[in-house]
Amino acid sequence: MNSKIVVGLLAGAALGFVDGLTAWFKAAVRPFIMGILIGSTFKGVVVGIICALLARKVRSVPVGIGVGAAFGLLFAYLVASMPAETGEHYYVEIMVPGFVVGAIIGFLTQKYGASKEVAHA
Repeated sequence: MNSKIVVGLLAGAALGFVDGLTAWFKAAVRPFIMGILIGSTFKGVVVGIICALLARKVRSVPVGIGVGAAFGLLFAYLVASMPAETGEHYYVEIMVPGFVVGAIIGFLTQKYGASKEVAHA
């Protein structure tokens, strides 16, 4: 497996999990923390794969950050638009970390991991 993909998967899973942990600060959703952690980790992995596939084709840190932030924000919006079990929407609480995590994943997939091509001497 290409190491850019591995970086995207690992960074997405780890940062998605950390993103989900931020829900702990909202007491109303603490009973649902396990589902939030699973969903956030999945979101991070999907953004990681998208960013890694991009990083294999395009070598631009600003583009990687932008694409990661955009997809992180998009997926966070889709989750935030669904009402929580409490009946409320948490747009800011979900979208800000999603945006930041996506940008970081985009950066990491551009900077780390070998690309598909191998340099010949």
